[in-house]
Amino acid sequence: MAVAYFQFNAELNDFLPRPKKQVKISYSFTERASIKDVIESFGVPHTEVDCIKVNGKNVDFTYIVQDEDNINIYPISATNLIQSKINLRPKRLNIISFVLDIHLGKLATSLRLLGFDTLYRNDYEDEELAIISHEQSRILLTRDKGLLMRSLVTHGYYVRSTNPQQQIVEVLRRFDLFNAVSPFQRCLRCNGLLEPIAKEFIVHQLPETVQLQIDEFHRCQDCGQVYWKGSHYERLQQFVESVLSNGN
Repeated sequence: MAVAYFQFNAELNDFLPRPKKQVKISYSFTERASIKDVIESFGVPHTEVDCIKVNGKNVDFTYIVQDEDNINIYPISATNLIQSKINLRPKRLNIISFVLDIHLGKLATSLRLLGFDTLYRNDYEDEELAIISHEQSRILLTRDKGLLMRSLVTHGYYVRSTNPQQQIVEVLRRFDLFNAVSPFQRCLRCNGLLEPIAKEFIVHQLPETVQLQIDEFHRCQDCGQVYWKGSHYERLQQFVESVLSNGN
């Protein structure tokens, strides 16, 4: 029986059980297997991997694991220490947009609030999420690592935190998006773009107090939801400022 030795670096250890974290792991095998398949058999999605070195040499996901191989796997955070490598991740998308799974509804709302094109429904099937991510070049955000192992998914990220406010900071840091924030541009309900709307056209939709006190309105181009700067706006503005303070 052949044996290879795997070492997962930095945050890739998040996916491993405690006995396998930060140690060299022995992997016994009898059949040919690509290094991508073996890495994912440990529970580490390929979308989290940025560089693989086998016996000190760079390889890509198609490499066939050999007896006595010493294999180091690195995430994006660790590869700035590596001078030369084979880039395993696709090129950064020119336009950043997202699709999220059922577990990340609050994160979806936060991303829309900050101006990012974000698809979310609580009834997406896993296959549908993978297809949307692939066909529309959207980054798939999920708390389901198995979803990121689907071959269709090339742009994806496993969100570590379970706290919605920490999640939005985590995503902005991972994709370096603090400077791309443009709040209050999208509908929190459906993701449509907002446009200014004269009060006279929507006055019948407004509470009486709003009719008397507010003159500036925006309406979603898709679902027609109307927005104005009430007390809720102040709370949202504070949230935006709190998130952006983490980018300094």
